[in-house]
Amino acid sequence: MTELIDTHCHIQSIALETHDQAEHSTRELWAKADALTPDGVVQAAIDSGVTKMICVGCDMPDSRLAVDFVQNRPACWASIGIHPHEADSYVNQVDKLADFSNLLSGSKIVAIGECGLDYFYNHSDKLAQQTILKFQIELALKHDLPMIFHVRDAFDDFWQIYDSYQAVRGVVHSYTDNLANLQKALDRKLLIGVNGIVTFAKDLGQLDVYRSVPLDSLVLETDSPFLTPTPYRGTINEPKRVVNIADFVADLRGEDLEKLSAVTTSNARNLFGI
Repeated sequence: MTELIDTHCHIQSIALETHDQAEHSTRELWAKADALTPDGVVQAAIDSGVTKMICVGCDMPDSRLAVDFVQNRPACWASIGIHPHEADSYVNQVDKLADFSNLLSGSKIVAIGECGLDYFYNHSDKLAQQTILKFQIELALKHDLPMIFHVRDAFDDFWQIYDSYQAVRGVVHSYTDNLANLQKALDRKLLIGVNGIVTFAKDLGQLDVYRSVPLDSLVLETDSPFLTPTPYRGTINEPKRVVNIADFVADLRGEDLEKLSAVTTSNARNLFGI
């Protein structure tokens, strides 16, 4: 079978103690699967045909953890980001933002993100979210890196910010919005990240959105340990489940699985340079 790529996972938090940081809930979830080890999860993915994984950071400590995690793991690369939920902790914090930027002196960093706007939860002030998003866009442009965007109930402001820059490239991670915003993303040459949500979505309109993503704009992800696909709901998600997501998406779209696997893998390689 053609290799697959998990373009978005949080496996750098496996088997670590929980504490009050952005990845707190991530670590808590991994702790429920205490038999899992970092190298075991990576090897299980490789054995399933998921040969490359991007470990995505959500704040400064989590991003540093991701960078460290990937160094001696040939199948893994890192993305560093400040999630919109964490924006309040970074806005106007010059030293923190400088430390974050300095992470880019490390190796195997292939993107900036997870970053964006989230007005569904509003864990951070909207203006703070916008400011931190702009900071990360400018950082990505400076270093010629693609971006991993998280956008929820905030596309109007997101497009306004996005369009104020030129040559931004990236992926809209875990896309669940409507056809209109899908088209706006496609018009801007952004890729669309699809994960286990597709396997348990009940809204027929949502399934139509997933059918409508052009194959050359599609990448696959798990967002593990979250969003476990059916039929594995109730268990902790892992990168190996990209195989199940690919199979479901191919069936949903009436496409050949080998072709879908090959094209989504090529899309990920081209965007992230892996």
